[in-house]
Order: sequence, then C-alpha cells, then structure tokens
Amino acid sequence: MSTRTAAPTRREQILKQAARLFAERGFHGVGVDEIGAAVGISGPGLYRHFAGKDAMLAELLVGISGRLLDGGKRRMQGADTTGGPAAVLASLIDGHIDFALDDRSLITLHDRELDRLRDSDRKLVRQLQRQYVELWVSVVRELHPAVPEAQARGAVHAVFGLLNSTPHLGAYGSGLPGRAAMESLLRRLAHGAFAALGGDVEGCG
Repeated sequence: MSTRTAAPTRREQILKQAARLFAERGFHGVGVDEIGAAVGISGPGLYRHFAGKDAMLAELLVGISGRLLDGGKRRMQGADTTGGPAAVLASLIDGHIDFALDDRSLITLHDRELDRLRDSDRKLVRQLQRQYVELWVSVVRELHPAVPEAQARGAVHAVFGLLNSTPHLGAYGSGLPGRAAMESLLRRLAHGAFAALGGDVEGCG
C-alpha cells in the first residue's frame, strides 16, 4: 500500500503561501497579486477559490483551530489506554509540538491578525480553542486529581504559551537547534511543567 501523501490542492497551496506572506509582512502588507504569484496564478485567478484576503485569513485561523481540536480528539481516542492519562497527555503534547514546529506562521497570524476577523469567525475560533483547552484540562485533572480545575487550566495555557513561542526562535541553522532537537526540548519542557503540578518534576526524553 502506498504511503505517499496526496499532493496539496491549489486551494491548499494558496492558503499556505497566504499564511507565509501574512506572517512575514502583515495582512495589509500583502496584495492578492503577490499571493497569486507565489502559487503561479494571476491575482484575479484567486477569486475562483476565495472571495478575497479576508476569506483566506478566516479559513486559515478557523481551520487550524478546528484541526487542533479534531486532532486532539483523535489522539485521546487513539492513545495507548494501558498507559492511562499519562499516555494520553503525552500524545496531546506530541501533536501540539508538531503544530508549533510545522505551522509557525499560523501562530504568528493568530497573535497579530485574529481581531481582523469578522465577529462570527472570531467567536468560532475562540469556541474551538476553548474546547481544545478543555480536552487537555480533563486529562491533566485525571493525571493530577488533587489539582484544582483552575490551576490545571492555568497550567494548560502556560504550556501552550511555551510551545507556541516557536515563531520567536528564528530559522533552523541560524543558532536554532534542528527540528528533532527542538522537538525533544519542547517535549521535556512541557512534561516538566505538568509534572510540577504534582510537585515532582520528571524528565521525559
């Protein structure tokens, strides 16, 4: 059976380049023509796929929030149940690290451009994010049942802040450890932060 990943659609190519350009130069610093040029089509040709830049931004931010939530649910269902909540939390951490390392432009977009979304889209992003947080909170409280809910939620947000700091790290090869080393470091830091809830910081390789 082939393990090849399906080639990205033109729509996916447009979104990827839009995310990169918006993150590099800001939403208002990028024109439709430039996004089109990045994927080899005319600017007006983009309108066959999106109504405009606002629609691209909305799909990027709503889309990643939905994918994180769906991925979190799948990881909770697919984690090794014999490992208990620790295995589920480890799977959630690994999934979020992949996002933080591979989709750094989307983190930048969220931080800078969320307020540009229309109210309905912004509310949807927030709703999806809250549900994603609560997945983590439920697992953390199962692992540390003596920890109050508010403290567990605070720890989850703190770990998200740590993992989502990746856009500030610069490019690989310019003083930043390679991806594998960075993945290992983030994993140890995240596990250490949650272990501290129980007063026993444990390393995790």
